Amino acid sequence: MESATAILLSRLDFAWVASMHFLYPPLTIGLALLLFFAEWRWMRTDDEAWYRLTRFFEKLFIINFGAGVATGVTMEMAFGILYGPFSQAAGPYFGNVLGYETITAFMYEAGFIGLMIFGWGKISRGMHLFATFNVMLSSTLSAFWIMNANSWMQTPSGVELRNGIFHVTDWSKAIFNPSFLSSFAHMWVAAVELALFFVIGVCAWQLLKRRHEGIFAKPLKYALVAAAVVAPLQVYLGDDLGQVIGEHQPAALAAMEGHYHTYNKDGSVNTGWHIVAWPDDAAGDNRWAITIPHALSLIETHTLDGKVMGLDQLPAENRPPVWVPFYGFRVMVAIGFFLMLVAFYGAWLIYKRRLTAPYTGASRWFLRVAVFSGFLPFLAIWTGWWTREVARQPWLVDGMMRVEDGVSRMTVLEATIWLVGFMIFELVVWYFTWYFMAKVIRHGPDLEAPVLRGGHESLGHLEAEPEDDRAHPAYERP
Repeated sequence: MESATAILLSRLDFAWVASMHFLYPPLTIGLALLLFFAEWRWMRTDDEAWYRLTRFFEKLFIINFGAGVATGVTMEMAFGILYGPFSQAAGPYFGNVLGYETITAFMYEAGFIGLMIFGWGKISRGMHLFATFNVMLSSTLSAFWIMNANSWMQTPSGVELRNGIFHVTDWSKAIFNPSFLSSFAHMWVAAVELALFFVIGVCAWQLLKRRHEGIFAKPLKYALVAAAVVAPLQVYLGDDLGQVIGEHQPAALAAMEGHYHTYNKDGSVNTGWHIVAWPDDAAGDNRWAITIPHALSLIETHTLDGKVMGLDQLPAENRPPVWVPFYGFRVMVAIGFFLMLVAFYGAWLIYKRRLTAPYTGASRWFLRVAVFSGFLPFLAIWTGWWTREVARQPWLVDGMMRVEDGVSRMTVLEATIWLVGFMIFELVVWYFTWYFMAKVIRHGPDLEAPVLRGGHESLGHLEAEPEDDRAHPAYERP
């Protein structure tokens, strides 16, 4: 039997691998949508600035996409290495879903991303826009299947566990499990919001440095107006997902809210929402807390005195740890509201025509805040993901398979070697990703290269070889 230390190291290892990978796919998803919009604007207006912007942000997209592929392959390896018994048991569903993601999304995306990157000047503008659209669509399909696999672990349905193997009994129920649609919508909009604030941050930095103001002022305004719509939508979708979690994963909700007791000592329903607290899992209570009466019931049941299940309703061995979900959830929510305020204030500055060159006074301070805001969605996605995963503990598949039953049998030494190896690899990828991204951002868009309008560059030609009587055609590179 493997030791508790080895299990902990394996869990930390996969948490590290998943967290580092999760920096890249959301930006790929959201930025693909914004690239499509920028290229569409170029086609509609024939404004060269939109072409330069598309090519500029495409470079950042390519760097991020490559990092996502490298770390994604590593994460799939980690499933088999660190969670071999789970991979074998869940293969009939989980493995198939990852296969669907490979076929319907990854391979699909791989074909069209080649046209998007190398097709400039070689295919028509309409066909290139079509390729960009398909990169956008395929990245969304990838998110569809990945979120489906994770949602099934959160709220498993349509399967039976027989002889240690999950057998699918109803594919429609398994795919459209209770938390899937809400989780997918929340994650997809989070990816769009992240991409919008990434663009806002890059544009604001360029304007602060007084570089290419005529090019970056326009996308900054477009992105701020879009963010003013997307940010409150994300808050609404988060509330909807919270309702789903409350219904289907009450233990996870209790951990997120530090809600240890269903009832107060006098027998009344415990309705208080803790703004901050000091959770003590061993004692089964908060050492101290700043609490708003009735707020938890209002948030979760939309009534003043609605009952929300506390952790005291569960056996001690089935209770999730509270610290990470409690504070991870609050960091995510705080960032979400902060970004909404930034977007609203930016839209107000645009409406008042105060976000124009020269950038001085309030607008310059806003640009600094906008640059800072470009990093916050990454932290929000991280903390949201940690909340989602830790609040499901001690289960790998909620209510059906515990962590200790799905983790690979390793010694402490073996688990340590894998942890150190994965950490080194992920840090190397992270360093070079941000190094090359920063280099592209500092350099700015290429204003010297000709505008490639499509279809006029030669792909090569066929000529007969004169020394060959049979005149076999030979390909000559342009």
